[in-house]
Amino acid sequence: MEVKRGIFYGVGVGPGDPELLTVKALRTLERCPVIAVPRTRSGETLALDIVRQAAPLEGKTILYLDFTMSRDPAVLRSSRLRAAEEVAAHLSAGRDVAMLNLGDVSIYATFGYLMDILTGQGYESVMIPGVPSFCAVAARLGISLTAPDSPLHILPGGGELLAEQLDLPGAKVLMKSGRQLPQAAELLRQKGLLEKAAMVRDCGLPTEQVCRNLSRLPQDAGYFATVIVKE
Repeated sequence: MEVKRGIFYGVGVGPGDPELLTVKALRTLERCPVIAVPRTRSGETLALDIVRQAAPLEGKTILYLDFTMSRDPAVLRSSRLRAAEEVAAHLSAGRDVAMLNLGDVSIYATFGYLMDILTGQGYESVMIPGVPSFCAVAARLGISLTAPDSPLHILPGGGELLAEQLDLPGAKVLMKSGRQLPQAAELLRQKGLLEKAAMVRDCGLPTEQVCRNLSRLPQDAGYFATVIVKE
């Protein structure tokens, strides 16, 4: 008798506050016997730490997935194929797997790479949306991101095209600036946008830091620093 394959779920867990986990996310995690968790090179599992504050995970298999931060396409591809193979072993055995993703599962989400690989191999996947980090940041800053006839742009803060992208009309969200944040702030200054920008680091986490004046940046803004430029 052929074993029915498991389903691969991508679960957005929100930016940091466990109270922002959706009911659907919690029910999916409750139902899946295997929880796939991205793990950093230093062993950190932030998404899992958030979930543990909101959902009981006793009796579940925790599958740690190690991803490289290399920019080498071949190294990245190898890392993702290895992770997909680990997930596929459970799916082939008929076990549903829920992979945790910070924020929303469709925005700069590692899950997307594995989903492409596994669906290409014939496995079923389902995306469970979460609260995007930039929406939580806007709420923390108390600002609206859009207005009638005014677009919203989501930009990689360390991207090579940032200088010209900052000329786009409407509000801009700069995500994943990381170590490039001082350069991004300098571009904002050159374009007269510095006073219209604010940043939240680690939104919803105990280490959260709000910076409403980017002329005085923290020494280490960190990877989860989101800047909003509202003209």
